[in-house]
This record gives sequence, C-alpha cells and structure tokens, in this order.
Amino acid sequence: MSKAEGHSGIDRILRPVMPELDTVRGAAILMVFLFHGFEDFTPTGPNIPAWERLFLSATSLGWIGVNLFFVLSGFLINGILLDSANRPQHYSRFYSRRALRILPAYYLLIAVLVLLPRIGFTRLHTSWAFAGLSAIYLSNITPLFGVPRDYAPLWSLAVEEHFYLVWPGAVKVLTRRGLAITAALICACEPVLRALAVARGGLWWGPYTWLSADGLALGALLAIFVRSRWSLRKNLLMLSSLAAFVAAAALAVTVAVPRFLAVSLRATCVNYVALSVLALALWLGTGPHWKFVNLRILSFYGFISYGLYLIHALIFHLYNDVSVKFAPSLYAGHDFGKCLLRLVVTLIIATAVASISRATFEEFFLRMKDKKSL
Repeated sequence: MSKAEGHSGIDRILRPVMPELDTVRGAAILMVFLFHGFEDFTPTGPNIPAWERLFLSATSLGWIGVNLFFVLSGFLINGILLDSANRPQHYSRFYSRRALRILPAYYLLIAVLVLLPRIGFTRLHTSWAFAGLSAIYLSNITPLFGVPRDYAPLWSLAVEEHFYLVWPGAVKVLTRRGLAITAALICACEPVLRALAVARGGLWWGPYTWLSADGLALGALLAIFVRSRWSLRKNLLMLSSLAAFVAAAALAVTVAVPRFLAVSLRATCVNYVALSVLALALWLGTGPHWKFVNLRILSFYGFISYGLYLIHALIFHLYNDVSVKFAPSLYAGHDFGKCLLRLVVTLIIATAVASISRATFEEFFLRMKDKKSL
C-alpha cells in the first residue's frame, strides 16, 4: 500500500498498514538504549555543564520506553485476538505465529549468553539456572528462586509472554464489554498492588508481572476503543488528552501522599503517559499531519526493535570487556565523553547486528509466520 492509499480514508483509525506504530516502537527502543547507555554513569567533578546535566536527566527517563512497549503490545495483541476470535483454529494460529516471531531470536540469544562467557569471550556471567528459567519465560521472577537476574532486558519479555498466555483465553470467553471491564479492573488494582509491594520493601514497578500488567491492560482497552462505535478521530484525541490529564493528576497527588503511595502512582503516571502518546500517534497518523509520525529513522528502528532490544545490553557488555582488555584508554568508566563514544559505537554495532538478524535469521521464520495467515 502506498502512503497516499494508506491515508485516503483519513478518518479510519484502523488500517491495514499503520506506520505510526513503527515510529512509536522506534522511539521506545531508542529510549531504552539511551537509558542503558548511561544507566551506571555517575558524573564526577564540581563543574558539570548544564547541557550534560540535561542530557543525563533525559536519558535517566529512558526506561519509560518499556512502558510504551507494554501499552503498544497490549494494543496490538488484543487487536489481533479480537479480529480473529471467530476464525477457525483461533488458539493454534495465534500461538504458532507468536512463536515464530519471538522464540527463534530469543532462544538464540539465550544460547549466546550461555556460550560467550564459557569460552572466555566476556565477563558477563549467565548461569544455567537463569538460562533455564528464561527459556520458560520466568526471567522476571528468578530472584524468587534464589537466582540472580543475569541479563536484565529479558524481564519485560517475560511479562509480555505471560500476557500472551492468559489474554487469548479471556478474548475467547468474554464479550468485548467483559474484556473492557477486566482490563479496567487490572488498571485499578495494579496501583494498589504496587503500593503494597513498596510498603513491604519491594519493587515499585516490576519486574514482576503482577506489578506491571496495567500497561498491557491500557493497550488492550485502546484496542477495544478503536473497534467500538466511539472510534472517531475527535474521540481519540479526547482519549489522549484524558490519559494525559490522569497522568498529570496522579503526579500531582504524589506530593501529598505517603511514599509507598507516591511511588506506585508514579508508575501509574508513566503508563497513562504511554497511553496518551500512543493514542496521539494514532490520531496524527490518520490526519493531515501524518508525516509527523512517519519518520523514516524511527520507523527503521521500529522495524529492527525486537532484535535490538534483545542484544543491546550484550553489546554494551562486550564493548566494556574489549576496551578493558585491548584499549583501556577507551573504557567509559565515569568519563562522560568516553560514555558518549561507547554509546555511538555500540549503537552502530547493535544496529548492524539487529538489521542483519531481521533481514536473514528472523525473516526466515517470519516467512513461515506469513504462511499461517493463508
């Protein structure tokens, strides 16, 4: 479909091709990449330039990209399930297509994580226990089994996989009204569960699935909304504005409540910001200003986002190991300039690897996935 054809029905929110979603996906992965690039960096010295402080403040918020991924996944997966609920082999078709998209690259990464340290190629340690739990998508709860979380990016993939396991059954059993009520209840319960976790000394935003499900639920609600009789562009803009208002209200409340509530509400705020961004992208993508959410560079990174998310932390580790061993003067440490150099070099390498993976290894399995739609 050409761009002109894709925008000929300007008021249609749902279209066969929605390029703005790749733009959102690309923005999300680059946010996560920037966050991990400066995650462990602590500036030294008394006189830090204002632009450097501003840059570090911006990158420190890059973890929000994961929440954006959650809302986007909830929107896409619930949409796929709703549109195919009455088709034959509903479950087998969905799971076989998901498996072909996700599992090959995922299991290849786990194999690489196990192999590399055992041949002395990297100091990044991946235990057999962590690899085994990750293989069955329990990487986000390994501490409950006394197993360190050796490769952090896998936690969010485990959360999404748990959603894939549960939500198809809900779509099959419940009406759309029932689905909407279920998703709304998840959104209402999650802040309470997070607050209880923080009050007991736990984590505020995850990585446990039962503390991170409201982003996926919000995306599912958006998928239901755009398939309802209220699915008009003006209503979509109102929804985006309402989500932004809820986020701002939640943030404002945090200054007047105990810490355990404030921490939980901040996570709620982030999820509603992600919902607002996605709804706004859909609104822009179906209107006369669609070019603002059809940015080639972000679409490209959206296209390779899965592979890039899988490998980016590994590439950072490899850069550190190689620089320590062969070029100590380039080791990032707490030097801002060297950290910036590491970011650029790692981005180039990770982009190349993810692009090759997407065009060859992943594409091989995606062709099988396409046959499932025939």
